[in-house]
Amino acid sequence: MKRLAILLLLLAPAVLHAQREKFTIDELEHIEQKWPAATRTQSGIRTQVLSPGLGNTPGPGDEVSVLYKGTLFDGALFDETKDAQAPFKFRINRHEVIAGWDEILQLMRPGERRLAIIPAELAYGSRGRPPNIPRNAPLIFEIQLLSIKPLVLPAAPK
Repeated sequence: MKRLAILLLLLAPAVLHAQREKFTIDELEHIEQKWPAATRTQSGIRTQVLSPGLGNTPGPGDEVSVLYKGTLFDGALFDETKDAQAPFKFRINRHEVIAGWDEILQLMRPGERRLAIIPAELAYGSRGRPPNIPRNAPLIFEIQLLSIKPLVLPAAPK
């Protein structure tokens, strides 16, 4: 009985890991073949720094300016910014973008380019975004953080 308990304790982390994984086995195999250097975040996103940046990372409420390219697993492009003079701007953790982006951008520094492989659950999930993004589609992004505009809170009354 004692040996069975020890065996179960040793196997528990593997079982729990498998339960938390947000990619299918086929998706994981594809990721490992195409992006072997990608690391896993706690939420299950796979990420790889393509070129480092400098400075502070953004926090909740900060406005970020980014350039990006979004593709499906088959390489089909579904969206991108084309002009560095007109980057995509949004505030972190304000539900203006998919959850995967809010997480990844808080890891980035200005000037950084990063690959982000986002599971469907942290993207558009079971609803997708027809006609470009099918249901339950993991998404691949190349994101470049151009700048951060910190959240400025109003001064407290005197």
